[in-house]
Amino acid sequence: MSELSTQQISDWRRDGFLHPFPMLDEVERQECLAGLARYETWLGAPVSSSSNLNCRTMPYLILPWAAWIARDPRILDVVEDLIGPDILTWTSTFFIKEPGSPMVAAWHQDATYYGLDPVKPIAAWLALTEASEEVGCMEVLSMGGAHRQMRHAAHVVENSVNRSGQVIVEALDASKPVAMPLQPGSFSIHHGLCPHRSAPNTTNQRRVGLGLNYIPTHVRPIGAYRTAAMLVSGEDRYGHFASVCAPEMELHPDTLAVHEQAVGVYRETYREQEALHVKAFAAE
Repeated sequence: MSELSTQQISDWRRDGFLHPFPMLDEVERQECLAGLARYETWLGAPVSSSSNLNCRTMPYLILPWAAWIARDPRILDVVEDLIGPDILTWTSTFFIKEPGSPMVAAWHQDATYYGLDPVKPIAAWLALTEASEEVGCMEVLSMGGAHRQMRHAAHVVENSVNRSGQVIVEALDASKPVAMPLQPGSFSIHHGLCPHRSAPNTTNQRRVGLGLNYIPTHVRPIGAYRTAAMLVSGEDRYGHFASVCAPEMELHPDTLAVHEQAVGVYRETYREQEALHVKAFAAE
């Protein structure tokens, strides 16, 4: 049975975003927050304050509760309606803004430095705490039915929550942004080419979000690196990515080693794609 209505699928094809989708009950949400607290105790610092971006990335490889979220049918059933039943989780990121944090995301498209072909990633953004406009929820712009990569500049946004500190640097009509506030335990989805941003957290509340990126199994990496991905639905008949599995134990040394390797390749892919993006637009 389809999770999305005909109207929702039509809206997705035009706009590239949908929200909200209720998901976690209060017991489940508190279990996730307790898992995050254990992780931050192990790190010795909040995820948001660590200078090591690796601790924010692909938590489903070291935290069983994050892997459970990545494989939850309540997300996957929505994603399946848009990209089919054979699904990989390609990456995942904690997006946390502390009370009064100046952290922002400038207008950008997620897929700019992913190095994927075709460009079909879907991001599910799960709110583990309230994501209101005051705490800096996501704002999106309609894709208008177009799937086009826009020109970006990297490492130019101060206090960026994104790995590359990127921003769209071509003409962009941002006159009609759509805010996507989320209640605790609910999620939104957006296409990898959907322009979006988020403002600072102006409250005394902590904003905790978990982003999960999904792709159909036929998508392939196009750069020099074979990035990792975890099969979460159906079957992978292509084998384009290095296969990784969900952890059975929390922060186990073996899975920590897998995580370090996977995130390292992801980081190198990003660096490669940043340079290739500059070259591609310089040649125009």
